[in-house]
Amino acid sequence: MNAQAPTIPERDPAAGASPVMAQFFEAKARQPDALVFFRMGDFYELFFEDAQKASAALGITLTARGEHGGQPIPMCGVPVHAAEAYLAKLIRAGFKVAVCEQMESPAEAKKRGSKSVVRRDLVRVVTPGTLTEEGLLDARGANRLAAISVRAGAAAVAAVELSTGEVECLAVQVPGLASALAALSPSEILVPDRLFADEAVSAALKAAGGFVQPLPQALAEPAASEARLKRLYGVDTLDGFGQLSGAEVSALGLIAAHLETTQAGKAPALSAPRRAGEADVMVIDPATRSSLEIEKATSGSRDGSLLAAIDRTITAPGARLLAARLARPLLDPAAIDARLDAIAWFIEHRAQRQRLRELLRSMGDMARALSRLALGRGGPRDLGALRDGLGMAEQITALFASMRDPLVQPPEEIAAALRALNPALHADLADFRAMLKDGLGGELPALARDGGFVAEGVRPELDQARALRDDSRRVILGLEARLAADSGVALKIRHNAVLGYFVETTAKAAEPLMAPPLNATFIHRQTLANQVRFTTVELAELDAKIAQAGERALAIEAETFEAWREAAIRVAHGIQAAAEAAARLDVAAGLAEWAEDAGASRPTVDRSTAFEAEAARHPVVEAAVKRAGEAFTPNDCRLDGVGAAGARLSIVTGPNMAGKSTFLRQNALLAVLAQAGCYVPAKRLRIGVVDKLFSRVGAGDDLARGRSTFMAEMVETAAILTQATPRSLVILDEIGRGTATYDGLAIAWACAEALHEVNRCRALFATHYHELATLEGRLAYVANLSLRAKEWNGDLIFLHEAGPGPADRSYGVQVAKLAGVPPAVVSRARDVLERLEREAGAPAHLEDLPLFAAVAEPEAKYGPSVVEEALKALDPDGMSPREAMDALYKLKGLLA
Repeated sequence: MNAQAPTIPERDPAAGASPVMAQFFEAKARQPDALVFFRMGDFYELFFEDAQKASAALGITLTARGEHGGQPIPMCGVPVHAAEAYLAKLIRAGFKVAVCEQMESPAEAKKRGSKSVVRRDLVRVVTPGTLTEEGLLDARGANRLAAISVRAGAAAVAAVELSTGEVECLAVQVPGLASALAALSPSEILVPDRLFADEAVSAALKAAGGFVQPLPQALAEPAASEARLKRLYGVDTLDGFGQLSGAEVSALGLIAAHLETTQAGKAPALSAPRRAGEADVMVIDPATRSSLEIEKATSGSRDGSLLAAIDRTITAPGARLLAARLARPLLDPAAIDARLDAIAWFIEHRAQRQRLRELLRSMGDMARALSRLALGRGGPRDLGALRDGLGMAEQITALFASMRDPLVQPPEEIAAALRALNPALHADLADFRAMLKDGLGGELPALARDGGFVAEGVRPELDQARALRDDSRRVILGLEARLAADSGVALKIRHNAVLGYFVETTAKAAEPLMAPPLNATFIHRQTLANQVRFTTVELAELDAKIAQAGERALAIEAETFEAWREAAIRVAHGIQAAAEAAARLDVAAGLAEWAEDAGASRPTVDRSTAFEAEAARHPVVEAAVKRAGEAFTPNDCRLDGVGAAGARLSIVTGPNMAGKSTFLRQNALLAVLAQAGCYVPAKRLRIGVVDKLFSRVGAGDDLARGRSTFMAEMVETAAILTQATPRSLVILDEIGRGTATYDGLAIAWACAEALHEVNRCRALFATHYHELATLEGRLAYVANLSLRAKEWNGDLIFLHEAGPGPADRSYGVQVAKLAGVPPAVVSRARDVLERLEREAGAPAHLEDLPLFAAVAEPEAKYGPSVVEEALKALDPDGMSPREAMDALYKLKGLLA
C-alpha cells in the first residue's frame, strides 16, 4: 500500500480532473463517509483512500490510474458479477458502500457527442441494516435497521426489516432501551448525535451491539420526521397508524431519512408500523438473553440455542417468525392461547399437517422477493417466487377447504391465515398470479437484462423479434422463395457487411427485374461483372429488423418486466399479508412437529403468580443427551409469588456438576417457551405471566469496560434487584462467589432477603453457601431444594434429581478428583477440609495452617509422620499395662 498516496482535496476536488474523475469526486462529496463503488464497464473501481481501505480489507491488489495533484491515484476494483461477495466482506468489516452506477450505455452516451462521458449516479448506499440481496442475507434470520429517540423522558425504538418490509415501533422508558434493542437484535442502529451524552443510552447501545450510525439531531425533530413519514408512506396524515408519540414519530422519522438517503429515492414496500409497548412483551435484558442462549449460543452460533433445538419450520419466513416470537414472548394469556390452539389443532390433525408441510417446501420467500422488486433490485426469479408462492397459497387453501366437517374446522389463528391466502377473497392477487402464470417462462434468469423469461404468446411483437433474432435464416429463405415465385426469376438473398441483405441474380435474369412492373418492387443497388444486386422495401425493413431484433427483444422484455414489477407493487400489501400468513402456518405446524418429537405438552398460562412445572426437561440439553444415547432426568419445580401454591424463593444447593445451572435455566426457558406460544418439554406446566425474566448464571468479565468478573456479576445483580417486580421470574447462580468468603455470604444473604421481601418475585437461588438454607426457617415463603449426589466406593455419582431440603455437603473435593486434579492436591484438600469442618469458626483459623507449598511434594516422597515415628519406638512386649495406657494417650495427643 502506498502510504504517500494523495488524499481527496477538500476544496474544488474536480479542478483539473478528467470528466470521469469529476464524476467520482461528485459522488464522493455526496457520501464522504462511504466507500464509493464507481462503475466502469465490467468493474466497480475505488480510488484514493477508498482504494487503500478496500484493498486492505478485501485482500486485493492496489494499483494506480492516472495522476491527481502530480501524484498517482491509488485504485483497486472488483468485478461487477462478483460484487456481492466483496460487498458482504466490506459490510462485515464495518464499512458503508455507495454504489455509483452507469445510467446509460457507451453507445447511448456517444449519441450526445463522440467525447461524451457515460452518465453515472449514486443508486444506493449499502449499510448493514439496508441489505436486501439474497446472497448478503441469512435466509432464516432477520436483518433489522433500528432507530432510537428520547423525548421528554420517554423513549421509542423503531425498526424496519427492509428485506421484507416489516415495520415496528416500541414505546419504552429509557432503562428499557437495552432490552428492547436486544430483542430486535438490529444490524444497524440510528441514533441522534445528542443522545451519546446520555449514559443510559450509551450503555444500551453497547449492550445491543450492531453498527451504530450517528445522525444529526435535526433529523429527529417531530415536524420534519412527520413530513418524511408521510412522504415515505404516501399519506396526508399519520392518524391511520394510531396515536404515535413524539418519540415514536422521531424514531420512525430517522428511519425514513436514512432510507431516503441510502435507497436514492426508491420507495420500499413497507407495511404500516406495528406498535407495541413494554406491557405487551416479556422484558429480557441482554445479559439474560445471552445467559439463556435463546437465539444463539454463547459461542455466537445458532447451534446449541433454544431456537435451534425447537425449530422445525420448513420456510425461511417461518424460521424468522419463530425467532421473533422467542425473542419477544407475550404477556396476554388470550393471545398466547390463540397460538397454542393452532399447535394443538395440527397435533390432532397429523395428516393435514404433513400435507401442509409438503406444500410449504415449495413456498418461496415472497416478502423478500417483493422488497427487492420494489427497490429496483429484483429480477425474473423474484417474480417467479411470487408466482409460485401465490400458487402454493391456492393449494393450501384448497387443502383446508376439502375438510367439510364443521367439527374439525381450524381455530382462528389458522383460519385467519387461510383467509389471507385464499385467492377467492383477493381478486387482485388472483389476477396478478394468473398474469405471471401465463406470462413467465420456465427457465428464469437472475437479471431482467439477460432476457428469455417472457413466455411465448404474451407479446406478439416480442415473438416476432425473437423469430428474427433466432430464426433469421429461415425467415430470409421464406422471403427468397416468395420473391422468386412472384417474379419468376431465379434469385438468391445474400448478405455482406457493406450492403447488408440484398437480392442477387445473374445479369441476364436481372433484365425483367429492371423493367416494369417488377422494377417497382426490385430496387437496383449494384451491378457487377456477372451479377446484379437489388433490394426491396420489405427486405430493407427486414434487414433493419434483423439487425435490431436482439436489442428489440431485450427492450420488450425489460418493458414487460417493469410492468409486472409495478403490478407487484400495486398488490404489495396483499402479498405481504399472504407471506406472513404462510409463515404463521409454518410456525404452528413446525412446533406441532417438535412437540410430538420431544413429548412436549400444552402449558397453562394465566394471570396468577404461580409456576408449577412437573417432570420438566431442558430442551437443549435433552436433545444433546438423546444424541449421545442417554436419558435426561426430569424435575419438578413449584414457585408462587404469593406463597400459596409454592415457595416464592427456592434456595437450590448441591454439588458442582449435579445440574443446578441446568435446572435453573430449564425453568427460565419454560417461561420463554410458554409465553412465546409454544408447547413445553414437561408433563405439566402452569405459569402466571412473567413480565420480566432475569438470569444471572455463570461467571464472566467485561474487561472492555474495566469490569472484573465480580464487578460484572454485581452490575447484573443490581439491575435485577432494581427492576424485578412481583410478576418477574429470577434465576441466580452463585451470587457472591467472586469475592472473600464472608463478603460473598453477606451479599448472597442480603440479595436473597431482598428478592423475598422487597421484589417479592418468583426466584430460584442456587448457592454453595449452605448457611442460606437457614432462611427457610426465617422467611415465610422460602424453601430449600437440592440436586442429589451420592458417594459409592469413593466415587461421586450425580443423580440430577431435584428434591426438597438442603444438600448435606458440596462434594467439591470429589469433583476436583473427577476433573483430574493431581492426587497430592486432592489429598491435601481433604486434610484441610476435615480440619475446617472439625474446628469451630474454622475460616478464622486458616492462618494456622501451613502454606500449601510446604506440603506440596508428591505423596510418594513424604517422610514418616510424628505418629509413625512414635509407634516405631514402642516395644509392646516389654510394656506394662500402665505404660501401654500412657503410650496410647500420648499418641492421641500427637494427632491433635
